[in-house]
Amino acid sequence: MTLKIGSLELPSTIIQSPMAACTDLPFRLIAREKGLAFSFLEMVSAQALVRDNAKTRKLLLSSPEDKPLGAQLLGCEPDIMAEAARIIEDMGFDLLDLNLGCPVRKVTGNGEGSALLKDPAKAEEVFKAVKKAVKRIPVTVKMRKGFQDSSGAEAVALAKRAEASGLSAVTVHGRTQAQMYMGAADYEAIGKVKAAVNIPVIGNGDVTGPDDAKRLRTVSGCDGIMIGRAGLGNPWVYRNLHNAMTGSTEPAFVPSVAERRDTLLRHLDLEVSLLGERQAALNLRRIVVWYTAGLPRNKSLRAGVCRTTDVREIRTMIEDYFNALPLDVPAPCAPVLLSE
Repeated sequence: MTLKIGSLELPSTIIQSPMAACTDLPFRLIAREKGLAFSFLEMVSAQALVRDNAKTRKLLLSSPEDKPLGAQLLGCEPDIMAEAARIIEDMGFDLLDLNLGCPVRKVTGNGEGSALLKDPAKAEEVFKAVKKAVKRIPVTVKMRKGFQDSSGAEAVALAKRAEASGLSAVTVHGRTQAQMYMGAADYEAIGKVKAAVNIPVIGNGDVTGPDDAKRLRTVSGCDGIMIGRAGLGNPWVYRNLHNAMTGSTEPAFVPSVAERRDTLLRHLDLEVSLLGERQAALNLRRIVVWYTAGLPRNKSLRAGVCRTTDVREIRTMIEDYFNALPLDVPAPCAPVLLSE
């Protein structure tokens, strides 16, 4: 089952969402090795990109194996968004997404992210400015179902404006800004958007396994499924979700303890080679949390990794921890993030 977004045809309907401090290049390369077909890198600020901020440029690091790849812009000023969009296209990304979903107050307080749900006229100005600036790649938008209104009407109205402005797809997260990450995602609200527009609608929220993905598609009728934290420490989830969406009878793949160990060590190696030893050691403090979610006696490993920046020591701790695990440990599960 494929997913066509404008001129881009994806071989799977499963998409990895942009996640700050998570979906960096090492993460994406591991995910692609295990079955991910399309990913976004971390969200970037249009203002920072236009100013050529060095930290922002680092977030856009990619490689030939990291394709197809989408970028996501955050901003609310049409001219700045348009200029940043031109930069993104010139850098060779395959798709550009506009962030109208981020719920955190430091973003919405600037009128950005999900705050634009309250100002659909301005959002439409952004859509049109970006669409005019981008010549070759599809432009999409990711939004929440509403700011405070839980009915989904705000998302429906904004999706219609996006379609009229020439955008190629809409992703809807089934929560309001007011909910942040609390409560259950509303798949029926996503279905209201699907019924209102003719462009593809991608559903997002609470998908951590095949059963969730099936329920999202059944309830909403969405064309694609975007996952977030479900891929953290569980790169095997993409193939399992793809198989569920295509009706495969293949049983869900559960990695062995040895494969989980080796994949985490491979992730560590990529962090070192692409970002350097010190940054790799710091990043492993959260990455180890992902890979050990739900596993027994994980606190000692997590604490040990947080006490050192010695990559060799971290490698030894990982090996010792996984080698001591029983073979019948629980399957990988989605970690609980601090933002939730």
